[in-house]
Amino acid sequence: TINDETVELVQPYFEMEDYTLQHGKKVCGNVAGLLSWTQAMVVFYGVNREVLPLKANLAKQEGRLKVANAEKDKAQAELDEKQAELDKVQAKFDAAMKEKMDLENDAETCKRKMQAASALIDGLSGEKVRWTQQSKEFKSQIKRLVGDILLCTGFLSYCGPFNQDFRNLLLKDLWEAELRAHKIPFSDDLNLIAMLVDQPTISEWNLQGLPGDHLSIQNGIIVTKASRYPLLVDPQTQGKEWVKNKEQDNELQVNTVLKDWSAPLYFFKHY
Repeated sequence: TINDETVELVQPYFEMEDYTLQHGKKVCGNVAGLLSWTQAMVVFYGVNREVLPLKANLAKQEGRLKVANAEKDKAQAELDEKQAELDKVQAKFDAAMKEKMDLENDAETCKRKMQAASALIDGLSGEKVRWTQQSKEFKSQIKRLVGDILLCTGFLSYCGPFNQDFRNLLLKDLWEAELRAHKIPFSDDLNLIAMLVDQPTISEWNLQGLPGDHLSIQNGIIVTKASRYPLLVDPQTQGKEWVKNKEQDNELQVNTVLKDWSAPLYFFKHY
């Protein structure tokens, strides 16, 4: 029930010197309480006059907040629903992108294979003539195989004791003439070394100490491929060192027999 008029009527009393709590206590405690209460009511009225609009505004804003929260909850529900849909779409998108990358990788791999195949086909097309010629050569070589094998086996069996000139005499002048007489096909330019041993083996022999000339390589072929045990007359000890290096892992045993000759004979036997 307090209003501005009431507050205005009591203002002159508040300005009096004895209208205080201390002066009121001198008269009576109830009077002091009344003085204090009237002052407090005026202060309360001043504060409440500012607070009431704020309370009204607070209630209004709380109503708005409630509506806003309801709208927010509704929007959040819609957002959650859309987020769930987005997650599903994102998962599909990721799967599609992965499939796309896999297809691109497969396509790139296929492209590289096609390029390699094309390059191979282009490269092999140039080999067609050589392969055709080589196929014909193989057929001819098969026809000459019997005569070539006869020459190789004759070389292994009988040419060991002789020097290079006599070996050529046996092969070219005697045995090839005999093959022609019996009409047995053979290669006119037969390479005994290439026929009986490969190049890596020759290189290994050279590392083991065997000289690289044709006679030494032929001797190495006879030593390794002949069915009989070889006897080496070796004044320069090249054959001795080669055989020892070659057979050192097989526990080769060496017996030396001294004769009246200028160099000893070495007998080598495989165990």
